[in-house]
Amino acid sequence: MNNFTPGPPRATKSAPTVFCFICGRQFGSKSIAIHEPQCLKKWHAENEKLPKSKRRAAPVKPDAVIGNDGRIDAEATNEVLWKNSQGLMVECEHCGRKFNEDRLAVHQRSCTAENPAKSVGRSRSKSQTKR
Repeated sequence: MNNFTPGPPRATKSAPTVFCFICGRQFGSKSIAIHEPQCLKKWHAENEKLPKSKRRAAPVKPDAVIGNDGRIDAEATNEVLWKNSQGLMVECEHCGRKFNEDRLAVHQRSCTAENPAKSVGRSRSKSQTKR
């Protein structure tokens, strides 16, 4: 028997992805060009809903990181894009957690000054653990 698969060679590793500098989600290198204008449009729509005192300046896409060889360093550029998206998150005034701007209102339905949400990542005390 022949162990060769007919047809063109198949890719051995997945295609590289790029982070959106606004929302932090990952997209293929071709899809990101379609996503970013739509994401920015959504960002503007959400920002317009806020009171004027809470509106923020529009996000600006960071420049690509150029490596020592003069080519774009995809990994370093992705890191910069990710950090930019994380910097756009808004902190909850009650519990201090950070959310995308459009998700903060949903969170604050249950997180109030009288009853702030518990911090994520803390271990529960022995009295709270299930037995």
